[in-house]
Amino acid sequence: MPFEITIRLSQTAKDQLAWLKRHTGLSQWNELCRWGLALSLRDTSMPLVRDITTDSNVEIAWKTFAGPHGDIYLSLLKQRCVADGEEPTDAAVNRTLLIHLHRGIAFLAGRQDLRSIQDLVSIATE
Repeated sequence: MPFEITIRLSQTAKDQLAWLKRHTGLSQWNELCRWGLALSLRDTSMPLVRDITTDSNVEIAWKTFAGPHGDIYLSLLKQRCVADGEEPTDAAVNRTLLIHLHRGIAFLAGRQDLRSIQDLVSIATE
């Protein structure tokens, strides 16, 4: 059964994504979200924020978020659930996606040196 969810973002994440769009040149929020998710999953620590209020009007379908690599993103999320001691149920994967996505967006938005796509690549290869 395919993983089909709608990702909803907090108002803070929406505002951070708008800032990132202006400063990186990436025009699609789903692309920025992928970068944020990957960077957060790379960090082995648990995100501090566990409860996210999804109060913005931004919704991204899983298929749009993941693009042609949905199976890879889903596998990474399930692997992270297991690494964090959780059973990789749909609910746990959805929660893991939400908290890591928000942490990753916040991480990117907090980088004052992030001004281009090349800067994103540099951050990812640190």
